[in-house]
Amino acid sequence: MNEFFHASKWETAWKEDENTIASKMRIAGIDPARSFDTKAKTFDEQSFNEEGRRRSKRIMNWLEGQGVRFEASSILDIGAASGVFTVPFAEHGARITAIETSPPLIELLQDNTADFELGQVQIVGERFEDIDVQARGWKQAFDLVFVSMCPVIHDWDSVEKILQCASQFCYLSMPASPAEHSLVKEVWPLLSGQPFHPKHMVWGYLQHLLYLKGYAYQSLVTRETKTKEITSAEALQEAMTWLRNHRMPVDERSQNIVADYLAQAYPSGKVVIQEGGRFGKVLIRLQDQSMYD
Repeated sequence: MNEFFHASKWETAWKEDENTIASKMRIAGIDPARSFDTKAKTFDEQSFNEEGRRRSKRIMNWLEGQGVRFEASSILDIGAASGVFTVPFAEHGARITAIETSPPLIELLQDNTADFELGQVQIVGERFEDIDVQARGWKQAFDLVFVSMCPVIHDWDSVEKILQCASQFCYLSMPASPAEHSLVKEVWPLLSGQPFHPKHMVWGYLQHLLYLKGYAYQSLVTRETKTKEITSAEALQEAMTWLRNHRMPVDERSQNIVADYLAQAYPSGKVVIQEGGRFGKVLIRLQDQSMYD
């Protein structure tokens, strides 16, 4: 029980956990900094359609409800993508330093922010992990540091580096449960002989370490799902990607099993998939931190 209150034990457990998103990407040979290159356009469209705009507004409304003010504030947006939050931050009068490493997303970010006042949005095409916060002059330089669903959060050291940049608030969001995918749940028993049992997520490490280290924060966990219809060929490819991420074999045998299942379960050639999960959001108040750890 005593180890439950030892921050160093939790830091080590998080760093060594092979089930984190960053670890899975590394094992699969995926560079997190370039993982969105091929889906940049689709991501941009989803970010700025009606549903995407509503999602951004919900999060910004929640932040404002906690006392965050955007007008004339300085914001560091880490993992800005094509501007899903950089744009509304700028529309509310903030000055934003937007970090993004994917060339296709940077190009879209430049297009989406081109009409703002010169200097209002500064784009930094570098990995945050490679930036020297002290040398760059970023220590406590931003009223709000904003990190939404970005793999830059991979252990407590990465969180501390992010927190160094904030003077008032730091917003972090990440999955609070394994991503749900109805097709993976359907085919998993066919390949493994076992029901699909999702593993824990790093949200628990973050929450507990913030508590142990004396931070004041508000947190929110929501469950979000969406339904889509795709072709059998697209479903097969998507299933193989998901299975690979879960370290299941994606050899010819696996592909044949999934393809046969799709043909029997979805004879029309159209596959309906439900996906989503629980997502955690936390707003840390830097001015209220006791620093008693």
